[in-house]
Amino acid sequence: MSSNNQPYYVPAQSAWPIVGAFGLFMVAVGAGLTVQGLQMPGLTGPIGQVCLGIGFVVVLYMLAGWLRNVIAESLSGKYSAQMTRSFQQGMSWFIFSEVMFFGAFFGALFYARMISVPWLGGASNNVMTNVVLWPDFVAVWPLVETPNGELTRAMPWEGLPLMNTIILLLSSITLHFAHVSLEKDRRFALIVWLEITIILAIAFLFYQAKEYIHAYEELGLTLQSGVYGNTFFMLTGFHGLHVCFGTIFLIALLWRIAKDHFTPKEHFAFQAGSWYWHFVDVVWLSLFVFVYVL
Repeated sequence: MSSNNQPYYVPAQSAWPIVGAFGLFMVAVGAGLTVQGLQMPGLTGPIGQVCLGIGFVVVLYMLAGWLRNVIAESLSGKYSAQMTRSFQQGMSWFIFSEVMFFGAFFGALFYARMISVPWLGGASNNVMTNVVLWPDFVAVWPLVETPNGELTRAMPWEGLPLMNTIILLLSSITLHFAHVSLEKDRRFALIVWLEITIILAIAFLFYQAKEYIHAYEELGLTLQSGVYGNTFFMLTGFHGLHVCFGTIFLIALLWRIAKDHFTPKEHFAFQAGSWYWHFVDVVWLSLFVFVYVL
């Protein structure tokens, strides 16, 4: 909640930023070790997965603790209207940074498909490139053959990907209805629509896990399947991670609604969660078109 009579609130120093930085560092180290299959000197076992797990636990702990502090400060009336505007600007810049994050991966996909693949195929009069580097290379996308001769199959857009697209689109609609219900102070409808949104989010994650199992076991599509496998799993994997965090966000909002933390006029946290979820849906639509369909 915010109060128009309060001055701009400056919170006390906090250890949460350094805790979050440590957690993200462990996530980065763990992800790198896991993907590359590396081991740290003097250590044996799945050290990459351990670092990754520790990183995620620390990040979730940081988010829970930091948001708990922010909620307590908001409910105690320390936040002014200017503080609410600061939160809105902060969330806007955060989403912009996420746009740039996914933009880098889509840029890598575009470079591979539109520049690297034609170049390897001898485009732009570089016929010697094809002859010297990869004589049997055929410049088509997706690349189902790697330089060492391993074959894989592309993930079709029908089936699970199309189902997940419909699920995410429906979740955006139900979340919008939940937001409208909150603004109109319809508490029962708000809870029902938000619960449906959470169920759809969990269903998306479940079917994406099934899709990955299908890719590994039946299509031979893995992270080692050349540039197509790399871009496919990097884009869909990071998007799935964002859906996971978004689902946790929605569950936290449902808990806050049960505690009567929001009013029709004061509910920026719900608005922020709505912004984030709609952004995740837009990213998936772009991903579905450029990764699965085209």
